[in-house]
Amino acid sequence: MTTTSRTLGRAATVTITLIIATACSQLGQLGSVLGTGTPQASQVSGIVQGVDTRSQQIVLQQANGQSIGLLFDSQTQVTYQNRNYSVTNLERGDRVTARIQQANNGGYYTDLVQVDQSVSASGGTVYQSNGSVEGGTVQALQGTVRQVDRKNGLFTLDVGNYNVRTVSLPYNPSQNDLNRFQSLRAGDQVRLSGVFLNNNRVELRRFY
Repeated sequence: MTTTSRTLGRAATVTITLIIATACSQLGQLGSVLGTGTPQASQVSGIVQGVDTRSQQIVLQQANGQSIGLLFDSQTQVTYQNRNYSVTNLERGDRVTARIQQANNGGYYTDLVQVDQSVSASGGTVYQSNGSVEGGTVQALQGTVRQVDRKNGLFTLDVGNYNVRTVSLPYNPSQNDLNRFQSLRAGDQVRLSGVFLNNNRVELRRFY
C-alpha cells in the first residue's frame, strides 16, 4: 500500500486470470467460511493476491489457503491508517479485512476494505495464510517435474529423498518464466529459485 496512487498494470496477466477464475468458482463457498445466516454486515479477512480492474474483483487468500474473489465498484472505499485510498492502491501481500454483502449475481461485494498491514510498510515482508511472516528469502531448488497444473499455474517438483514441493507462479511472472512453465512436462529436470510460503509450497522467482 503506497501513499501515492498507482495501478497494478494495464491488464490482467495469465496468472491473475487463472486466480480470478478459481476465485469465481469458489464464491459460493464463502458462506461456509462466514457461517450460516445472511452475509449482510459480514467480514472476511485475508491477504491480497491481486486486483483485476476489468472484472472489478479483489482476490484474497484466506487463512485456510482458499482464494476468493470480492466484487468492487467506484463506491468501494479502502482505508489505511485513517486515510482513504483507491482499490488500485492495494498491493499483493497486503493483509486486509473486507466488509461484504451478497451481490445480485450470488457472489459477494465489498464496499469497505480496511488494510490491517501494508506489505510496503513492512519492508516487503509477506504475511502468509497461516499468519506467519515470510521474510522473502530466496532459495535455490532443483529436481524432477512430476505434475503440471497449467490451469492453476502450479507444478510439483520431486527434490529427492521422497520430498515433493508444489511450485506456484508469482502474481506477475516474467515472459521467460511463463514460457518455461508452459513448456514443462513430467520428467523434466529443472533448476529454479523461489520463496517458501510454507513447508511444502514455493512461489517461483525465476527458472535457471
